[in-house]
Amino acid sequence: MRRIRRFKISDLFIGFVFTILFLSLGVVFTVNFRPLYYLDVKLLNIPEISGYPKEIIIENYNALIDYSSPFYKGDLIFPSLEASSSGIQHFKEVKEIFIYFYLLSAVSLIAATAIIIYKSRKRDFNYLAVSSITAVILPVIAGLLVSIDFDTTFLIFHRLFFDNDYWLFDPITDPVINILPSAFFLHCAILIIAVILLGSLVMYLVYLHLKKHSGIKYRKIRGIKI
Repeated sequence: MRRIRRFKISDLFIGFVFTILFLSLGVVFTVNFRPLYYLDVKLLNIPEISGYPKEIIIENYNALIDYSSPFYKGDLIFPSLEASSSGIQHFKEVKEIFIYFYLLSAVSLIAATAIIIYKSRKRDFNYLAVSSITAVILPVIAGLLVSIDFDTTFLIFHRLFFDNDYWLFDPITDPVINILPSAFFLHCAILIIAVILLGSLVMYLVYLHLKKHSGIKYRKIRGIKI
């Protein structure tokens, strides 16, 4: 007789762990995925808009991304652009946020690995479906906010994460803002959402595969069909 697995409340907590994992990995991946910016340099006509040649734009962007790494030691120095003290301070705060995401990805990855090992030994795979569904909620909400009004969403994000107005750059004292158009950050948000959705899809496909070959029967429990 085939065993029956029931939906558990603890699966929702596990789903939260995997959502955090996909989000943090999405942020880390996007920050380090430089080809996205290189492509946007052309698509968004950044050289024409900023007045800087492509080579200058790329070298200063690379300096910023290098600095944002938790493994980089030293101050932020742009090769060929001026920067104000408030601008440098803002990027320092941004780096601190990125470091939190690196740590969050490491911790959640360890937790997710432990969950996978434990659940595999128990031959309990319900959490995969629940986590897949849970992980979709965040990108759906973020996608709606971005599609409705990205500028307002972008503003709210900065108000929430920064307790100063250093992020309001003056193009004269911090010309780096001229090579970082808002459309680029929109594309970053889309990529992060895509990574989360990909993680959710992979989990559900694994669930379907195990459901088919594990010999465990799954059924509708309390109005939840998975």
